[in-house]
Amino acid sequence: MDSPRLNGEDRRHTEALAGIGTELPPIIVHRATMRVIDGVHRLSAARLRGDERIKAVLFDGTEQEAYVLSVKANVAHGLPLSATERTRAAERIVAMHPDWSDRAIAASSGLGARTVGSIRRRRAASGADRAGAGSRVGRGGRVRPVDSTTGRLKAVDYLQGRPGASLREIARHAGVSPSTARDVRDRLHRGESPIPVTRRPRPGSDSPPLRSLVQGLASDPSLRFSESGRDLLRWLITHAVQDGEWKGLVDAIPAHSTQVLARIARHCSREWREFADTLERDAA
Repeated sequence: MDSPRLNGEDRRHTEALAGIGTELPPIIVHRATMRVIDGVHRLSAARLRGDERIKAVLFDGTEQEAYVLSVKANVAHGLPLSATERTRAAERIVAMHPDWSDRAIAASSGLGARTVGSIRRRRAASGADRAGAGSRVGRGGRVRPVDSTTGRLKAVDYLQGRPGASLREIARHAGVSPSTARDVRDRLHRGESPIPVTRRPRPGSDSPPLRSLVQGLASDPSLRFSESGRDLLRWLITHAVQDGEWKGLVDAIPAHSTQVLARIARHCSREWREFADTLERDAA
């Protein structure tokens, strides 16, 4: 079992433990490999003072889970891990569990969430992390998306059919937090985009122009401050499709549904074209 300690056993700490007259606390052992997860110093101290036995707790889990437990245990008690050891441990946990949140990894490694975020960004910049992790697991085991844009759009779609739905109901259906559901609902009531400015593509990015066109309409006072205008904006935000946005959905379509979906797509395309032709005629 790899230890988070970079310099191995600290002899002085072992000798200090050996001088304790009472029974040493139990060590933790990985059942599958019978390697010590936590308590190497206690085991050495027991040997040093001639103890024939030491209590042990057996841990059932993978070697990755055992490593994380080892880091947690060494952060919580005993000889403290150095800042370098905690950083190295966090780097390894990020590599093993890229879907864990910064706070979850911080709690395991004894670092701050911001420090873990910096470690993650460095790995991403170097290409060390796998790309495309769409969600992260928080400390309570709850899965949350890294980018809530998709969840916000799902919330919009749900609200279109159920305007009186509770925040918890919207959040559960869309996979977002209740606070995000409230923000989406309030934005729609104001005729604003459900996606905050901080989540929109930055100027000069490779984002398709359609998004900026929709955002421009959403900031038009003549639409935002009338009920019919807000209805139009909500409808448009729900139905506007970005360039290539559909490509990520193709692989999820079962073979027996492709023809039906193709008919639906063509029907929607015809309706959009007729809508565009009508607008252009009215403007002429």
